[in-house]
Amino acid sequence: MPELSDDTCKDGREPWGWTVERSYEIPYPELGSVLGEQEIGVLTRLVTSGENLSGGRCREEFERCFREYLDVPYALSVTSGTVALEIAIRLLDLNEGDEVIATPQTYKASVQPLLNYPVKVRFCDVEPNTLNIDPGHFESLITSRTKAVILVHYGGLPCDMDAIMAIARRHGITVIEDCAHALGAEYRGRKPGALADIGCFSFHSSKNITTLGEGGMITLFDPALAERADRIRSNDADAVYRAQPRTIGNTTGAHPWMLHPGTAFTHDCSTIRYGGTNATLAEPNAAVGTVQLAKLERLVRRRSEIAAAYTDVLKQHPGVRMHEGPDPVRHAHHLYTFFADPADGILRDRLVSRLDALGVQMQLRYFPMHLLAEWRARGHTAGECPVAERLWFEQQVNLPCHPAMTDRQVGQVVSRLDTVLGQEARDQPIASVTTPTAEGWNR
Repeated sequence: MPELSDDTCKDGREPWGWTVERSYEIPYPELGSVLGEQEIGVLTRLVTSGENLSGGRCREEFERCFREYLDVPYALSVTSGTVALEIAIRLLDLNEGDEVIATPQTYKASVQPLLNYPVKVRFCDVEPNTLNIDPGHFESLITSRTKAVILVHYGGLPCDMDAIMAIARRHGITVIEDCAHALGAEYRGRKPGALADIGCFSFHSSKNITTLGEGGMITLFDPALAERADRIRSNDADAVYRAQPRTIGNTTGAHPWMLHPGTAFTHDCSTIRYGGTNATLAEPNAAVGTVQLAKLERLVRRRSEIAAAYTDVLKQHPGVRMHEGPDPVRHAHHLYTFFADPADGILRDRLVSRLDALGVQMQLRYFPMHLLAEWRARGHTAGECPVAERLWFEQQVNLPCHPAMTDRQVGQVVSRLDTVLGQEARDQPIASVTTPTAEGWNR
């Protein structure tokens, strides 16, 4: 397994606007995968081949490999995971007054496209050990107007899909899996992206594989939805057509030199749902994606080795709880998360501050979506998802976990985690930390 040669991170700007003024021995990863000679080789061959760099054989091969890996009939690559979610939400045909259920424990891209629709979003609280949507709370939120649920396999740990799908089928609800964290995971022998109606993947630089920084994939089972998604990503209108030969411009059909006539000579259009967009994943990105997908098992295995080392030390200390679900599932360990219990004297912010002071860069993922300003403007408030709020503000901890970490770095995290957890929280002095609370977000 290739390792990073530089154990420090460059100064940079954090997501909330402050500047990192120091380097870390164990930085929180900006890259979630490992790129090497194989990727350079396919790029060199491609860019020197003279082939078209958009919409060619590399994209077809990447999509074929992805379909086979997940065992799904349709896999359509797009330019980002966000675009995958935008197209998936378009396929819901949402109307004013419709309702969509979503998780609050995610990155904003999972739910941000819903701001473009006059719909009501109901945020579903999460299970305390998995950070995935709670099936019981999910069913309690369903009304006659509910069209869909958007779930996330948080950190790479699959949701309780059998329970969720049983509820969804009972109520006629479409289920969209946001699988941005879950490539490499398994749920009872099946893979995320093949567990519901629509799956959406991200190949951003931070994800378990990358297509040169950005990229995404939509997986589907319904051929009609797949055809619509393909039209949307290919700059065609998402519309209803009927065959109706036409004579236009004194000609009865297209000739080889007539570029892009589309359906002009063959069909009439009866309904226009949406205009299309150009979401074509470029050939260099797709070529790298195929190489990365072949590496996935090795990359996830390395993540699992790191996670096992963290779990071994955490289980030696009271007052912490693992991020885990019922067997049989395979965790992809896109994130390594655990929970500190203040009832046992483990104060999360103090713990994180100590680790930070010892050179382990810390980040908390993810802030509860319903408390963001744009969702508060839509009427959402603190107290709406009390479990998610309590966990994020008081208990949740994320440790660096990515396949390019060296064994030395992993050992350093383990040693420093052991040291910090072994300290008596109430007896050891540390700089004052002000912990925000969810209640303040209602103001």
